[in-house]
Amino acid sequence: MKILLKEYLYYLKTERGLSENTMMSYARDISEYLEYIEKIPEISTMEQVRIMHLQNYLTRLRRKQLSSSSITRKISSIRSFHNYLLREREIKENIMVDIAKPKTAKTLPMVLNQDEIARLFAAAEGKEKDLDYRNIAMLELAYGSGLRVSELVGLNIADLHLGQGLVNITGKGSKERIVPLSEEAVVALRNYLGTFRMKIKPKDREAVFVNRLGSRISRVGFYKIIQSLAEKAKIDKPISPHTLRHSFATHLIENGADLRVVQDLLGHEDILTTELYTHISKRHLQDAYQFAHPRANSKGDNQ
Repeated sequence: MKILLKEYLYYLKTERGLSENTMMSYARDISEYLEYIEKIPEISTMEQVRIMHLQNYLTRLRRKQLSSSSITRKISSIRSFHNYLLREREIKENIMVDIAKPKTAKTLPMVLNQDEIARLFAAAEGKEKDLDYRNIAMLELAYGSGLRVSELVGLNIADLHLGQGLVNITGKGSKERIVPLSEEAVVALRNYLGTFRMKIKPKDREAVFVNRLGSRISRVGFYKIIQSLAEKAKIDKPISPHTLRHSFATHLIENGADLRVVQDLLGHEDILTTELYTHISKRHLQDAYQFAHPRANSKGDNQ
């Protein structure tokens, strides 16, 4: 069975072009599933797996008090694996079709308002000018162009087209898109490339963003920068690098950007994913109304 998993992961990499992180998630979910299946005495091949075995496995997951979203992800991984087995004729039918996903509560991602964004940028302007230039440039790309953290830290010098105000992004599934850079981002990048990055003599000459040792900055490295700046800016919300991408999309929609344009900028395959930000925008409008309108919290005392 482990050989089937190895072949499936190879299929995900070569034919579907999934990212390393996504493949690791699939590998983890399916490995756990196969470990359970292999312990059942009457099963020696995947063809012998029955729906009751799947249901027993899911019951076991629920007893571990996993969240609905975690169980939904595991079901999706197992369903995809069974689809592959059916296609490769390792099984005659996909019993996953009778397994329903648990209902998950829709939670809206955390975003910063425009005042908090301004405070975050102000916090990046400190005493260590060279490092500040790098941090501001990273903020400009994460918030100003809505990059995923993996896209940001993976940027190479050849991806930047500062004269045209554009950056070439390699997103999920190795899909490429071109994203505009704001004037502030172009200035910030030029300041950074002409100071800290030049002085540090990077070990990775292709990398745009590097740490003090000259190595390509990591996701964890940027997360720590964001956490430090948020603390300095006195932002109490739990934020991460992805919060800047959420804020980018929300602020665009709040200011009238077309949903299809936002979809292209974010690199979403499905516009339903982008529509989430319209809900966040509406929530912000409601919050602003409740806070600012004199009759929003009226109790009707003068009836």
